[in-house]
Amino acid sequence: MKVSPVLAAAACAAVSLLAATPQAMAEKAQGDLLVRGRVLYVEPDESSSLSLGGAGIAGKVDADIGAVPELDFTYFLTDNIGVELILGTTPHEVKAKGTPLGNVDLGEVWLLPPTLSAQYHFNPKGQISPYVGAGLNYTFFYNVDNGGVADVDYTDGFGWSLQAGVDVALKGPWSLNLDVKKIFIDTKATVNAGLANPIRAKVDIDPWVVGIGVGYRF
Repeated sequence: MKVSPVLAAAACAAVSLLAATPQAMAEKAQGDLLVRGRVLYVEPDESSSLSLGGAGIAGKVDADIGAVPELDFTYFLTDNIGVELILGTTPHEVKAKGTPLGNVDLGEVWLLPPTLSAQYHFNPKGQISPYVGAGLNYTFFYNVDNGGVADVDYTDGFGWSLQAGVDVALKGPWSLNLDVKKIFIDTKATVNAGLANPIRAKVDIDPWVVGIGVGYRF
């Protein structure tokens, strides 16, 4: 499992923000709605297996890194317990490497993994309020560009996620946020490369998702 250096950089940035942020009003209470806008850095932590005509073959599937804006909503059922929905989509360039056909360009695919998480927020009335969460997602694959092959199909499906983050209260309803998620996503890809039988791939994408942004509490 690989963890990007961006995680370390984001952690350092968060520490700097905490040190520089003045004492603010307490936040997070039952019935609040916290809306955030974040920039996400998405790095797949993929593993895969390929087969042709039912037999395993050499090779693996790689997806590149993406960075996108994201919108999320957290509703507080109690002062400590919240439910978060994130909405964001990312494009990824995909390649099959080391196959009997060599390296194959599989083009580009967009991922839309809306994720619903239950969270526990520590120190909800304080300036610095960390939280942890776990949830479910359903990933849609769309806007597929086939690249160097005749056709590529991806299956949609359910997955789950883990997260940890921290909110730093600013003045009034505003806050800063740093959030790290591990989202578990798998798909079955069917690649028509002009052979009698298509190449089939089982791919665990399992991205790390690092988000940095601001929130407004209603």
